[in-house]
Amino acid sequence: MQLIVSAGLIAAVVLWGLVSPATLDSVFSSLLADITRSFGWFYLWVVLGLVVLAFFLAVSRYGDLKLGDEDEEPEFSVGAWFAMLFAAGMGIGLVFWGVAEPVSHYVKPPPGIAPGTPEAAGVAMRYAFFHWGFHPWAIYGIVGLAISFFTFRRKALPLVSSATEALPWPFVRRLSPAFNVLAVVATAFGVAASLGMGATQINSGLHTAFGLPIGPLVQSLVIVVTTAVFITSAVSGVDRGVKWLSIGNLVLAGLLALVVLCLGPTVAIIDTLTNTLGAYISEFVRMSLRMSPFRENSWVGDWTIFYWAWWLAWSPFVGLFIARVSRGRTVRQFLVGTVLAPSLVGFVWFAIFGGTALNLEIFHGVPLAEAVTANVSTTMFVMFQAMPMGMVLSGVATVLVFVFFVTSGDSATLVLGTMSTGGNPNPPNRVKVVWGVLVAAIALSLLLAGGLKAIQTATIVFALPFSVVLVLMAISVTLAIREDWEAEQKRDRALRRKMREFVRD
Repeated sequence: MQLIVSAGLIAAVVLWGLVSPATLDSVFSSLLADITRSFGWFYLWVVLGLVVLAFFLAVSRYGDLKLGDEDEEPEFSVGAWFAMLFAAGMGIGLVFWGVAEPVSHYVKPPPGIAPGTPEAAGVAMRYAFFHWGFHPWAIYGIVGLAISFFTFRRKALPLVSSATEALPWPFVRRLSPAFNVLAVVATAFGVAASLGMGATQINSGLHTAFGLPIGPLVQSLVIVVTTAVFITSAVSGVDRGVKWLSIGNLVLAGLLALVVLCLGPTVAIIDTLTNTLGAYISEFVRMSLRMSPFRENSWVGDWTIFYWAWWLAWSPFVGLFIARVSRGRTVRQFLVGTVLAPSLVGFVWFAIFGGTALNLEIFHGVPLAEAVTANVSTTMFVMFQAMPMGMVLSGVATVLVFVFFVTSGDSATLVLGTMSTGGNPNPPNRVKVVWGVLVAAIALSLLLAGGLKAIQTATIVFALPFSVVLVLMAISVTLAIREDWEAEQKRDRALRRKMREFVRD
């Protein structure tokens, strides 16, 4: 029943986007503007609360609880585990926005900062750290922790609804099928929208490296080829396709970052990392709760609240996937691996690519501000053209984007297959193939019809109801963790008492 409702809702919105993309865009854009204006504060408080909860659970006495039986060992090595969760979480986003976002903020900074100034450059880097740091990873981390805790410790099905089982309110459990429907819809639309956006950047890379024209034909071919590869990877299983692609891509991303660090303004990059990290930490709370009630300015809504809604919409997909590969970790290991470690990698990435871009824009006159205004997807390649080995860097970056999309696609088909088969952690290959083809068809049809942006907006609108579900999941997993910890303490006390009695006898 849940599958029928989910598929019906997806089909209805896609059909709407094909028949009248302008109307779909208008309706959902209006809804998004209303949600941003009326519920922006709610997003800010919820996401900050998840950051606080993640850090509390990581450093608390509950951190030693294992996600699974007490004698279970992790299924994957630390390196493979981190590579998979990073690739599924936001690897492609870092490549797309690593240059474009700092330059965008430099051109149009938050209210109160003059554009094109050194102050604007500093703020641009700080907000890039903020938008890609602890907050989004805390969203993914808490969703993943909730699903993995109930799946591996309570032996529940790996579904979003299972993560609310510890709540004491019966009416919430009656609503749980709707939670799974929301998760399927958000995942399908989110992946489809990202496939479409990724196709535009790959197209830009191919244009830079090989002179291919930028347009819907090339972008459609990119989607078809990407889909064929990620379906092949998905049916080969997590142990082979997803795992090795993720490891290879993380290595390739690390090499690309290292080359840019060496070829770019190395000392300035290190200075940028140092300065921005200090500013990010010192301004953490203020940025987390920043609104503009006394200004007619939409910057916070256009960036921060938009991002938070996007991460919330993606959280069921990423959370369920990282739960799938995290069996045997402790709560502390899980949260360090899903919140702290990827945030630090993101900081280094933005310092290298964003720091290089701003340095070239400010001191060398490279027209990156013009590029980001004209076409965001080309900004990174414009930067590479101004550097030594620019053609090689552009080629490597294009491959990187392609493989990141493959890893996102195959992990998404696994998650959609799991959710649509009642929580089967290893859904049949035919189900994976069907979902892979459907997601690609959504992206392809809407790209050609001009409705892709509308579907991206629709995905974010679905984030509002799911944010309520996420709050319920956070409460539920906190209660369950405390219950299991107290039960373990009770068992340990009973065991010690028996040992003392045995020794006395």
